[in-house]
Amino acid sequence: MQSRGLIVNNPQFAYEQLAIISYFRLASYWRPMEADKNAHTFKPGSSFENAVKLYYFDKQFRALLFSVIQSIEIALPTKMIHHVSMKYGAFWFINPALAFNSSLFTTNLLHVKNEISRSKEDFIQDHFAKYTSPDIPPAWKTLEVVTFGTLSKLYFNLNDNHIKKVIASEFNLPHRKFLDSWIKSMAVLRNIIAHHARLWNRNFPSIPLLPRHLPYPWVEISGLLTQKIYPQLCVLAYLENAIHPVNSFVKELKLLLCKYPNVDVAAMGFPEDWEIQPLWTSL
Repeated sequence: MQSRGLIVNNPQFAYEQLAIISYFRLASYWRPMEADKNAHTFKPGSSFENAVKLYYFDKQFRALLFSVIQSIEIALPTKMIHHVSMKYGAFWFINPALAFNSSLFTTNLLHVKNEISRSKEDFIQDHFAKYTSPDIPPAWKTLEVVTFGTLSKLYFNLNDNHIKKVIASEFNLPHRKFLDSWIKSMAVLRNIIAHHARLWNRNFPSIPLLPRHLPYPWVEISGLLTQKIYPQLCVLAYLENAIHPVNSFVKELKLLLCKYPNVDVAAMGFPEDWEIQPLWTSL
């Protein structure tokens, strides 16, 4: 690395970090410092220490986002259990008539059954000790143990748009298409976080649909780099405000960015005036 122009101010520190963080994991943070992507030579002033700081920022950043995603992971199935079960009964998720796509329905049901079979939760074990038919617990038990990926696909494939609109309204969204899109992109984001992958400076394959106006504090969307993390932060902040009107997400995010002034927020898609926009000032 030094021979390619990377400054290593403290070799012992570098050895210690490379003993606990793999070379290629850290390489994701110094790659933007490279002047030549083929020869992997570095721009003047590039340092190993700066890459490590970016790594530790990203680690804390992932933890912060996961805490918000947890709120949504719990709130979404709770609302699905209530609204869909009240209309269609305890086993609506095994009814193919409620699915847009029959092939996806079959795949989803297979995933649900596999995840139920692996669950060690007491209420699932107690259920099977008492009941043998049907071969799957009711929604209020099943949806508590399926993965967020499976849950998002069940929600996406539900063909009752009226119920989906009702659920969206409980997240302060005026149309179900926004929640559909947000949940889909959030499932991808959660998977990236679960694999401890880099969020800083990342381009995302699933881009959330961003409304121009929302009934509660929101952001200006014109000119945003939608493939970056910033739009997803806006989505998470808005949903967290709907679930927990009193929360510390905005404050914690700002504190984290202040803790790591070397972090280039523009590389994350933040606009210059982000801190004065309504979503980020409504503490």
